[in-house]
Amino acid sequence: MDNNTISTSELKARCSKIISDIAHKRAAVVITKHGRPVARIVPLDDEEPTSLFGFARGGITIHGDIVEPLDVVWEATE
Repeated sequence: MDNNTISTSELKARCSKIISDIAHKRAAVVITKHGRPVARIVPLDDEEPTSLFGFARGGITIHGDIVEPLDVVWEATE
């Protein structure tokens, strides 16, 4: 990989090695076809897997008791 630019034929021949280099060096690579840039391969950001537990932490406020009944008489209880 010279100057972070490779041809499509080189990518085809050494795909696995090139992808390993991208992941290790954390650098993007531009793919060229007939000398013209056509695509770019970039490393993914290191993200932690998202979990549903705690995703709304700090975004929800509970006002009062959500378990006890309200001070309202319902028709069904009369």
